Amino acid sequence: MNDLHAAFAAPAREALPRLTPAERRLVEAELREMASRGPGTGRILDGLREVAARVPERLYADSAEVLLRMHEIAGSGNLQSNLSSLALVRACFAHGLVDDGGPGADGAGEGPAELVVGRGHIAPAFYAEHYVRGTLPFAPLATLHQGGLTGVVHRDLGFRTTMRYSLGVGVAQAVSLAWELARGGSDRKVVCLAGDGELHEGAAFEALRFAHDAGLTNLLLVVDANGKGIEPLAKPLNTGYLAAYLGTLAEVDGCDDGAVETALGELLARPGPAALVCRTRKGDHSFKPAGAAPPAPGRPVSFASTAGRMLGAHRERTGSELAVFTPDMAARFGLGGHVPYTNTGLAETLTVGMTLSLPDHVTKVVATDAMYYMDSLSMLTEATTSVRNLLVLAGRSWGAWGGAHNATNLLGLLLHTRVYEPVTAAEFQACLDRLVRDPATAHVVSMIDAAFEPPARDCSADIDGGVWLTPPGDGPDAADATVVTFGYAGVLVEAANRDVGLPHLHCAALTPRLDPATLDVLTRSRRILSVEYNGAGSGFGERLRARHLLPVEVHAVRRDIATRVHRNQLPLHGMSPGPLRERLARLLENREGSGHAPAYA
Repeated sequence: MNDLHAAFAAPAREALPRLTPAERRLVEAELREMASRGPGTGRILDGLREVAARVPERLYADSAEVLLRMHEIAGSGNLQSNLSSLALVRACFAHGLVDDGGPGADGAGEGPAELVVGRGHIAPAFYAEHYVRGTLPFAPLATLHQGGLTGVVHRDLGFRTTMRYSLGVGVAQAVSLAWELARGGSDRKVVCLAGDGELHEGAAFEALRFAHDAGLTNLLLVVDANGKGIEPLAKPLNTGYLAAYLGTLAEVDGCDDGAVETALGELLARPGPAALVCRTRKGDHSFKPAGAAPPAPGRPVSFASTAGRMLGAHRERTGSELAVFTPDMAARFGLGGHVPYTNTGLAETLTVGMTLSLPDHVTKVVATDAMYYMDSLSMLTEATTSVRNLLVLAGRSWGAWGGAHNATNLLGLLLHTRVYEPVTAAEFQACLDRLVRDPATAHVVSMIDAAFEPPARDCSADIDGGVWLTPPGDGPDAADATVVTFGYAGVLVEAANRDVGLPHLHCAALTPRLDPATLDVLTRSRRILSVEYNGAGSGFGERLRARHLLPVEVHAVRRDIATRVHRNQLPLHGMSPGPLRERLARLLENREGSGHAPAYA
């Protein structure tokens, strides 16, 4: 069942102040139509097509202009990536490769070939083209990244597959589908849209090698070759290996709609595997609205972006030799100008692999996305069991997934690993100092990609312990109820707790080693609330509950793969000041059966 009004009304109405008068009128008309039709039983995309048909007014006829408006309304996104691939997207529509609303959950079997969009962040380009062709209303476009319309490909919105976290997986998905079709006796082609940065992934190499060795004749790889990931690529795309694996290779001006459409049509009609390389151009990776004012002096910046400066300070203070590797994430961590680094170009497994043979005394830093390191777990297992002085910086944009949560469930299960989420420069330096003292243990540090004022106190004096941001009072009932936080959640709770005054223990270590005095306070607490912004499964609060047999209730992220901008993540998970304050106040309420706290509050 889908309820379009429930899915899109709230984020669309929140966007109204950012819309033009004509856009507001159109969105309000579309929302009225959504409300009148009630919940449906089909796909979301089918319901949106019905709304578009019943409210046929089009404000824009150029999908490039629609893309710009979507990003201006959202205030963020990957506009340049979408513009880079727009001619490819238009060609896919022109050749009937895009789901046209036919039968089947994902449009499979419709059109001349199957389409797998590996370049997952170009979903908005498809939405924009749907809009100008009259098959998508404007209201969902106004909700991009705001809780309505996801910015990455998803089966519910007309794509064959859903992008979870990894670049490069699209090529593997396409090869998987092509192999299955061939195995079943079909010569139906599979078209895969990929990017030249994406092809740096080990999974992409492996998939193309398999396609060649398996003799697949039904794979057509279409590459947006713009010479950039987030940073410029070290060298242009090497087309030699594509030709060796796929046989036929054609190159075209990817900014020329007609040329791309013609070349794609010719390769679709031609038997055998092939690659189409579209030479395109891409501007800055992250969208910045025209005329946007620079950040005000003294305004907090993303904590993750200060990592380069803090690494540089550590090197100057200790004289340590650093070897820093990042899969195109230097900007996220602010490495430039602070420490030398090597960009491995979105090759996550190689990023870890580059640490394996360096001398023991060198501090090896892997600065990667909080989700991408899942690609390289086998190499991380090798590294955590054989590499000394290994620091993994796990940066993340949102609280819903990644960061310390994935580090808990994945890296925390590997040998010789400790996981931290510092929220002050002193805590970060304490993590580095601990690595110096214990070089045989890999230190995974979750870096918050959000701006915030640091707490007044921190765990830097004992990075494996805890510090009372709001101390317990005196007397046997002083800590009748307490709140314990991990990492960034401590910043959020400190703000919410000012009017409540609960004893508040902040920890930077995912598995803290609490001193006897602190444990005594917690043991005497009738109710303990663990607040963690990183997901609950196998997480911080559950470990406290199991390890110390404490009556811990967990308040955590519940929808683990919800894509929202940070300001919308907080209220979605009850982490903004108002809901948090209410949750803390409820902890003081009397309740029967104390000592039998629910696992999740």
